[in-house]
Amino acid sequence: MVGETPSFDDIYMELATNLAKRSHCVKMKVGAVIAKETRIVSLGYNGPPAGTHNCDQEWPEEGCPLSSKGSCSLAVHAEENAILYAAKNKVGLEGSTLYTTLSPCLPCARMIYTTGIKKIYYLNSYAEYKGLDSDEGVAFLEKFGVDIARFPTTVDFHSKRPA
Repeated sequence: MVGETPSFDDIYMELATNLAKRSHCVKMKVGAVIAKETRIVSLGYNGPPAGTHNCDQEWPEEGCPLSSKGSCSLAVHAEENAILYAAKNKVGLEGSTLYTTLSPCLPCARMIYTTGIKKIYYLNSYAEYKGLDSDEGVAFLEKFGVDIARFPTTVDFHSKRPA
């Protein structure tokens, strides 16, 4: 049986979706892949910094305590983890593409712009997840010329832990 060859975009988004399953976050699981010219340059998923508490082990029911801004107090976002890993390994991200299961929040958007990532595909909206009126990260990236789009799929890869 001969099947259709998947595009690299499909492969990278599927990988981001699978990476999200590695997250120990109780509230939200997010994965990210950074690719450049058909090569993966970095990966990440959300969770606490290495060597700290895993949320699902320390706080299995409610997740980690919230910060004063209502975010997880320990979380490093998937995009941040992928960018930090690339920086730690001296991998340049200029002109690369980011695939993420959730659109970037505003702080991540600023980091993405600063590193020179030029294109972003996301599966689900951060604003919709948080119940916000607008997606500030998406608006920021669009304003400064970063190509950002919701990934064209009818499958919801959004990965939340069951309540």
